[in-house]
Amino acid sequence: MIPQRTLSHPIRCSGIGLHTGRTVELSLRPAPTDTGIIFCRPDLGKDALIPAKSTSVVDGRLCTTIGVGEASVATIEHLMSAMAGLGIDNAYVDVNGPEVPIMDGSSAPFVFLIQCAGIEEQSKPKKVLRILKTVCLEDGDKRCSLAPAAGFKVSYHLDYSHPMLRDRKVSIDFSSQAYTREVSRARTFGFLHEIEALQNMGLALGGSLENAIVFDTHRVVNEGGLRYEDECARHKILDTVGDLFLAGYPIVGSFDGVRSGHEMNHGLVDALLADSSAWVVEELQKAREADYAGQAATVSV
Repeated sequence: MIPQRTLSHPIRCSGIGLHTGRTVELSLRPAPTDTGIIFCRPDLGKDALIPAKSTSVVDGRLCTTIGVGEASVATIEHLMSAMAGLGIDNAYVDVNGPEVPIMDGSSAPFVFLIQCAGIEEQSKPKKVLRILKTVCLEDGDKRCSLAPAAGFKVSYHLDYSHPMLRDRKVSIDFSSQAYTREVSRARTFGFLHEIEALQNMGLALGGSLENAIVFDTHRVVNEGGLRYEDECARHKILDTVGDLFLAGYPIVGSFDGVRSGHEMNHGLVDALLADSSAWVVEELQKAREADYAGQAATVSV
């Protein structure tokens, strides 16, 4: 069998919240088999637990926010992407504030954190959600879909009215391309005039050139430029990997997105799960070589 995975040891870090601008402390802890990823708000009490599942999503406008009752945690997508990319099935995430720290705007710091904690194989087989038929959402010029495929593949078409962000297409097949190398270092991005407007509204107070790619009308403002030529499209793939993990299991299938974002990703997962004929949860066995290759590449370090 291919075993479930958790962390070998607890580990912690701190950073700035993108929207509040406040320092946030975050801890990752091992969890038993079949737990999934559970976010905890210890500052709100020991019972403030939020499963990282689509049923917990409460907002997807600027980031992915999950919540149960009065407890919520925002900007979880980069950490969830790192968990999915390294094949972590079970973990507790303690956050002493309303959002996960933004770190450098990518998932690479969380990948490093998980690697430092160590990854432990567990006694039960890994479960995956296999796509059985295509599910699609459309909204004007935006669309996204999940379709049957061996392994895990994500394609994204980025298209903004900016000279550096027009008609950018990227496809990652995780049977041959490693998450850590091809996706994890891609940072979130925004436009100078939008960031100023958000900060005037009391949002994105922690945003800076240290944790985002910023564009003016024709160029990248950041002194170091881009990490990948198509970094922004790769970041959309990074976000998508994290959002799709809210299905509760790693997905075996192919995602295709055109100008889509968090809200459409959440809607697609909801539409998928609402159609019981479109998916099946099954144990990942070594005998299924094509699917194993995809998952193995996804979790490669």
